[in-house]
Amino acid sequence: MSQNESNETSSALPNGNERDSEHRRRGGHGGREGRLAAQTFRRGRALAFHEMLAVKRDTLRKQLQDTGLQAIHQAISGELKAVEDIIAQYVHAFELHELSEE
Repeated sequence: MSQNESNETSSALPNGNERDSEHRRRGGHGGREGRLAAQTFRRGRALAFHEMLAVKRDTLRKQLQDTGLQAIHQAISGELKAVEDIIAQYVHAFELHELSEE
């Protein structure tokens, strides 16, 4: 390899500073894409927790219909009201308003 070929090859590859500036220009780890990924992850976790609360609510509703649980009807009713209140607060706090119609 001649001296001239060596210079051409090395100039085609970015040095460390060029790579770093390109990384920062594209947003790097803390750029817009990073924030959106974190927001999407958090939203996914919020939706999963909301789904868990909805399952609890549905279970309590079914238990209210069960005649075998008539003796604890008041307790189940109170738990159901509490879970529904938590869901409403959760929807408001995490701005999950599209789920409030369920």
